[in-house]
Amino acid sequence: MWQSALFLLASWAIQPAIGLQQEPLAEISANKKHLLLGDDLIAFHKNLTQIESITYHEQEAGKWLAKSLSSQGYTVEKQYIDDDSGRFNVFAYLGKKRETDILVSSHYDTVPPFYPYYHKNKTIGGRGSVDDKASLAAQLIAVNTLITTKKLHANDISLLFVVGEETGGDGMRLANDLHLTPKTIVFGEPTEAKLVAGHKGNDALTIKAKGKAAHSGYPWLGRSANEVLVAALAAVIELGPHLPRSEKYGATTVNIGKIEGGVAGNVVAESAAATIAIRIAAGDADEVEREITKAVHMAVRSFLEEGMRPEDVVELQFSARGYGPIDIDADVPGFDVMTVNYGTDIPWLKKTVGGQKRYLYGPGSIMVAHSDHEALTEEELFGAVEDYQKIILHAFKAGQ
Repeated sequence: MWQSALFLLASWAIQPAIGLQQEPLAEISANKKHLLLGDDLIAFHKNLTQIESITYHEQEAGKWLAKSLSSQGYTVEKQYIDDDSGRFNVFAYLGKKRETDILVSSHYDTVPPFYPYYHKNKTIGGRGSVDDKASLAAQLIAVNTLITTKKLHANDISLLFVVGEETGGDGMRLANDLHLTPKTIVFGEPTEAKLVAGHKGNDALTIKAKGKAAHSGYPWLGRSANEVLVAALAAVIELGPHLPRSEKYGATTVNIGKIEGGVAGNVVAESAAATIAIRIAAGDADEVEREITKAVHMAVRSFLEEGMRPEDVVELQFSARGYGPIDIDADVPGFDVMTVNYGTDIPWLKKTVGGQKRYLYGPGSIMVAHSDHEALTEEELFGAVEDYQKIILHAFKAGQ
């Protein structure tokens, strides 16, 4: 099967860029013997990036991706997230074996809003151009190259492209039901072409303050939820420098991302809330949650009337999926190594093989991801294809 896929790939490589509504081409060209891999990379990246795939709206990009892989000769499995949304993960393999020793994975959902694709002066931009469609495109072309140059057999490697990474990892968590058993997984995220030795843990907190409405001229008749919230947030800020830290990941940090409360300036606020992101540098989420809860409960004591508990004036809702720092393998020679502060899908995919290796690498910088100037250069994209091949071959040789 994989030999015929070479012809399919060749045909697809020389076609013009595919528009949003045009399906991947699957004609076989017996006269074409060599792949135009550079053209493949730019065209594939363009076609995928120009399709809006904000989380929960990945359906069209998923359809194009699945059909493109199928047209290249891959066996494609769509793993639907639920019965209604139409969102799905894409699992694909080119050989006869579904179970492979190496798995390559990225996500194809993006954050909002959608910014159109552009390619000018060897710079490529638009929403998802870096996070994470650059990794996905480079991974695919790297795998195709290794197989067509016979450095790997088609039965050695498979692909997993998931949805939902940007909002809690529902795609990767569901991917556990695929029951895959790779010895090595290569994850893609923007890492500035460096191997990542680990990333901070992650937790989320919503603080809901409970007040009692009253006329602002008689504030003693009520209880200001805004004041309760301010006291709670002050305690979190003061606690921040004392939360767990490590030599590898630095300090645990808190970010108060959103605050809202009250209805008018002349009304004592009945309710208020804030959302906080926590990046954990040491320990686990339970430890951090205990420390924050203790500090906030101490901070709101002055608002308690006789017989009341802290929970009567402030409610703390932590994420059910908080986790501590994630260590990642970084033993491939020739790469610079760093740690990162952002989260990934890695914690959600359970290890099914003892000693399983996990690598994290990708083109582009997280510093421009999620921004209105998300972009990378052609050089970064092409370089990632070469680097992914090095990582995959290292894993293959180590596993023999």
